Amino acid sequence: MVSWFVGGRDAGFAHAFMHDVASRLANRVQLTTDGHKAYLTAVQAAFGEEVDFAKLIKLYGPAPDEEWRLYSPPGFVGTEKFVIKGAPDMEHVSTSFVERQNLTMRMGMRRFTRLTNAFSKKVENLEAAVALHFMHYNFCRIHQTLRVTPAMAAGLTDHVWELGELIGLLS
Repeated sequence: MVSWFVGGRDAGFAHAFMHDVASRLANRVQLTTDGHKAYLTAVQAAFGEEVDFAKLIKLYGPAPDEEWRLYSPPGFVGTEKFVIKGAPDMEHVSTSFVERQNLTMRMGMRRFTRLTNAFSKKVENLEAAVALHFMHYNFCRIHQTLRVTPAMAAGLTDHVWELGELIGLLS
């Protein structure tokens, strides 16, 4: 994970997030976003011409019956892909990796799950929980497909961090 950000879905937060992402990357990248309009100007402002940028729009069918509307989303029927800038490889235009990361985070912490007693009401607590989650996920947890932690695979550390090391960062 290159970057994470806790905030709203408005243009100001989109710009802050994209500038953070761009500041952490040394080379030209391919970037895919969802249909959120704020990303169009945010990506341009953060990356300029140095990005291959595509947008993926998910298409959904009709809403379920009124009785199940709160708990059952409409059925997924397909996607539309659009080149926004540069020359993205359309076979690799996907939001699946970030969606999987978001699911892992929601299932691991439960702070993003409405109707649970773990749901964060204070943004400061949510930011701290997200930071701890990603540090543990990247530095303390060996991933089955990598056989090491993501931080070790990226060359950021040479060992699996113990929880004590992670907690030591807090003081």
